Amino acid sequence: MPCTAYIEELDEARGVYLFVKFHRHRAEVLDYALVLTVQHGDRLRTVRVYDAAHGRNEMHRYTRKLGKQPGEIFHRGTLGEGMRAAKRYIREGYEEMIEGWR
Repeated sequence: MPCTAYIEELDEARGVYLFVKFHRHRAEVLDYALVLTVQHGDRLRTVRVYDAAHGRNEMHRYTRKLGKQPGEIFHRGTLGEGMRAAKRYIREGYEEMIEGWR
């Protein structure tokens, strides 16, 4: 079960990064985690997490004051479809996600 992990820099000036990690068997995604972070002071802070920790496509919002919020299903397709959708949501909407975190 190969593991792939990498970091995408989404906004260098603001210190916005997407951490991606997934396991697959052949072409099938078995597990994944996508973590959107933003530089806040001298630390990277988690803004949003999309994952398959419970075998389904879930999203966790984070807020500065309350931290991690309960997971909610964001996609009803396969884990691979959910992972690709989560990447698209983050790439296209990270600014709004960061504002919601603030």
